[in-house]
Amino acid sequence: MNLHELKRSRGARRPRVRVGRGMSSGKGKTSGRGHKGQMARKGHKHKLGFEGGQMRLLRRIPQRGFSSRQPTVYVPVNVSALSRFDDGAEVDLARLKEAGLAKGVRDGVKILGNGELDRKLTVRAQAFSVAARQKIEAAGGKCEIVAVAGVSG
Repeated sequence: MNLHELKRSRGARRPRVRVGRGMSSGKGKTSGRGHKGQMARKGHKHKLGFEGGQMRLLRRIPQRGFSSRQPTVYVPVNVSALSRFDDGAEVDLARLKEAGLAKGVRDGVKILGNGELDRKLTVRAQAFSVAARQKIEAAGGKCEIVAVAGVSG
């Protein structure tokens, strides 16, 4: 198929409706605007969700919770990726960046429990999943939580 062979699908282009052209057209007299009211007038404008002055649905529904404008974003690192470090090593943000595991860190690193670990490591990170903490401690290592404030990209 070539570009010059492309055709619109049937019904894709419809002729525009010419309003106000007589009663028999189906769009004569009021031109599809109905009788009177705000929407029948020229230059009518109202916002999305406007309900004629009634309290909008969006404002009637109760608000719950809070969404931060700057949520905490952790870079995920799996336990299986930590097996590249030597036995007894101390793994922190600098070592993870060196190994290419923590690229584009904004708020820190979270260690996740995917995979297995067979080395005794001391891991310093901003967050740990429960499974990751169990696997690191089962291998004889330690998990230390480091404050987020000292992290820079």
